[in-house]
Amino acid sequence: MIMPTSAEGPPQSILLVDDLPANLELLAGMLKSKGYKTRAAVSGEAALQAVEAELPDLVLLDINMPGMSGYEVCERLKAVEKFRDVPVIFLSALSETLDKVRAFGAGGVDYVSKPFQFEEVEARVRAHLELRRQKRELKDSYERLKELEKMRDGLVHMIVHDLRSPLAVILSYMDFLKKDSSGVLPPAALEDMEETRKAADVMMRMVSDLLDASKMESGKMKLSLADCDLPALLEEAAASMKPLAGARRLSVVPGQGKVKADRELICRVVQNLVGNALKFAPKEGGYVRLAVSPSAAGVRVTVENNGPDIPAEYQEEIFEKFGQVTSGGVRKPFSTGLGLHFCKLAVEAHGGSIGVESAPGQPTVFWFELKA
Repeated sequence: MIMPTSAEGPPQSILLVDDLPANLELLAGMLKSKGYKTRAAVSGEAALQAVEAELPDLVLLDINMPGMSGYEVCERLKAVEKFRDVPVIFLSALSETLDKVRAFGAGGVDYVSKPFQFEEVEARVRAHLELRRQKRELKDSYERLKELEKMRDGLVHMIVHDLRSPLAVILSYMDFLKKDSSGVLPPAALEDMEETRKAADVMMRMVSDLLDASKMESGKMKLSLADCDLPALLEEAAASMKPLAGARRLSVVPGQGKVKADRELICRVVQNLVGNALKFAPKEGGYVRLAVSPSAAGVRVTVENNGPDIPAEYQEEIFEKFGQVTSGGVRKPFSTGLGLHFCKLAVEAHGGSIGVESAPGQPTVFWFELKA
């Protein structure tokens, strides 16, 4: 005879709870003949003690017992973390719908009415033990996946952190070269140097986004809150992004709005949104327009561009880690999928919200709202 076993190997253990010894003896004999290990308890109190002494794989539980009812036994089991995933099948002479509803409400996974057919009981026992095995395997796989993701993020964080210093050196030398080469190198070479400087700037922002996103995800990023004039911040962010605009029009609509925020962090949010908009706005006739206005939540900042629309199925994905905007199925260059994720984390850390509005033939508008 093949013995039913748990994931650990030994025969699966079933705790039988009934105040009638004859019922316990009958069930125990039948289940043992199928290769299960059984234990018996003649009261609710004895059942709780038995579970505490040795965790069963499943409980077959009567309802009407002196002292503690089966309902209470089940509720007390489900109230304890280490007992919570043990499946409880009620086995009772009570057959009213309300009795069954109460049993499921107490945490039972199944209900068999007496008198019962053993084949039915055994089939349900087998099914719920298999479900529990699969749930355990799924949980173990999830825990292993989380551990691997943690290791991956740690490795990426370490590598990216080490990239920051050489990038800073590159940017410094590019600034020195630009100053010393003015009037010496031909215009084409100076233009090439400027493009190289822009690319290095983008890389530095990507590094900073990844490091700060990691801090915010782990709850280690502390906000330096202060009064923040948003129109002035938009002007500053737009000015810093002008070199990337090229022939595209980058403008700020006059407005008013003050919030309590981490100014540096929100400025980087705006820079990221502008940088993202510039990638998608057409080189000829393209524009990016920034604005601030009152909203029901407080203050709303918008970054609008006239690039291609973002399909609805991507409008949430692009804010997720490593999610990327696509246009015609083509990934845009210099996109890590971290910029918008960083924006989402930074805005939500302020208690705000962020999103995008985009439809065919209409401008694409990224927005975020903060409390005034």
